[in-house]
Amino acid sequence: MTGAISTLIPYAELDPALAEQLLDRAFGPNRHGRTAYLIRGDAEYLPALSFAVLDAEDYLVGTIQAFPVALADPEGRAHPMIMVGPVAVLPERQDQGYGRALMAAQASALDPQAPLPQVLIGDAPYYGRFGFTEAPRGWHCPGPWDPARLLIRGANPAVLPREGMLGPWRG
Repeated sequence: MTGAISTLIPYAELDPALAEQLLDRAFGPNRHGRTAYLIRGDAEYLPALSFAVLDAEDYLVGTIQAFPVALADPEGRAHPMIMVGPVAVLPERQDQGYGRALMAAQASALDPQAPLPQVLIGDAPYYGRFGFTEAPRGWHCPGPWDPARLLIRGANPAVLPREGMLGPWRG
């Protein structure tokens, strides 16, 4: 974030129409067909892990949300996870630190006593700086997806199944 003061607020305090406009600008109006939307289904976002950032003029420049999802292993067991994203910053305000601030806010809001693995679909070079690595190649997603963009972060990802299908958590 450039030298001016920015404000981080809970996502729940946003006007939903403003959030939708920002997401359309960041990802395009056809974003609802993306694989990440298919994975989380109709799940409600997690308010404690979802934020927005306003610039010095109180203009909405970015948002981050989190959703409950699960990896269903071949035996049908559900392994709960948190899906990070969408992480959205207005195209003209990218590379100013807003995305990093949103990622840091979400990471600091995670409960260290109950660390669920986090999963996202994104660019490994960018999200790698936040501890995300490529998910096991045996994981699958609904819809089209690039296995190199399916990323995970967790205290001990080795305990997770090597195979499974991501989808909404119905816990």
